[in-house]
Amino acid sequence: MPAPRKYPVELRERATRMAMEARRDPASRPGAIARTGDQLGINRETLRTWVNQAEVDAGDRPGTTTDQAQRLAELEREVRELRRANAILKSASAFFAAELDRPHTR
Repeated sequence: MPAPRKYPVELRERATRMAMEARRDPASRPGAIARTGDQLGINRETLRTWVNQAEVDAGDRPGTTTDQAQRLAELEREVRELRRANAILKSASAFFAAELDRPHTR
């Protein structure tokens, strides 16, 4: 279960959009993230992370997109579950194989 979010999704989207728009203008590019973060009461590094991820998602920057990261997390979770199931099955098969090898008394 993910940790609770400090900032609402709407604020995150709005702040990211505002910072990206401010960065498009060469005159306001320097310090755009800091100004936007200060105006909205968002930590500068948090906003910088959001903007970087938005740029990756838009294809403007190399990296793992949000969708790819989600899919990767799902696959890793599935692999863990399958490994656990395999371990259980190996233990069960070893147990039953040992049962078959024991001499039975009548």
